[in-house]
Amino acid sequence: MVLGESNRSPVSACIKPDQHWGGAQLYLERDGVLELLVGDETSETPSLARVRCFSAVPGERTALFLQATPHQDISRRIAAFRYELRGDWAAQPLVNTDPAGIEGACRPCNNTEILMAVCTSDFVVRGNIRSVETDSNLKAAVIKVSATRVYRQKFALFPDSGRLTRSGEIRTPLQCGVRPGAGSFLFTGRVHFGEAWLGCAPRYKDFLKAYEQAKQSLMIPCTLVND
Repeated sequence: MVLGESNRSPVSACIKPDQHWGGAQLYLERDGVLELLVGDETSETPSLARVRCFSAVPGERTALFLQATPHQDISRRIAAFRYELRGDWAAQPLVNTDPAGIEGACRPCNNTEILMAVCTSDFVVRGNIRSVETDSNLKAAVIKVSATRVYRQKFALFPDSGRLTRSGEIRTPLQCGVRPGAGSFLFTGRVHFGEAWLGCAPRYKDFLKAYEQAKQSLMIPCTLVND
């Protein structure tokens, strides 16, 4: 599977192997050099279902190489995986397993980043944190959110239940140490493999302050319909 050559801007990709993966190894090929992404591991390895992300810089040719591995028995093995290609975000470790980049994913957003997140995120939701749980497979915190206003969403992340609030889940790296907090927040982020991952999440009153300041100075990148 050839991902192509990136000529203008970095192209990022994420791979998520099936939880029952077996019988093959998946490699990333960069200009003729192979890098192992998914080994021929068994269900005894809980980390197998974790996502692997990588990026291709301009001028770099990349491809995925799937290699079957021999086995003594004749039992059936299936090597299935899902992938995402995105050209508008770097391979940040918000869904990666590399702990070196966690610090960047946990860093609070400044006002400029918050306003851009409102314009470019896959979801923009105002709501409250009901609880925070742990997803041990992804090593992620799962934020249970009661949404009072859904401005934008890809897929049915916060389905309409006919009530005043909608419920949904947003994930973020466990190392970020997210805790339940009182008050209303503006949640933004990306959707990966059907799951919402947190980007910027300022308190709603802080977002409004930054939004109004940018609006008055004609520096606002896009508009958001408020209540």
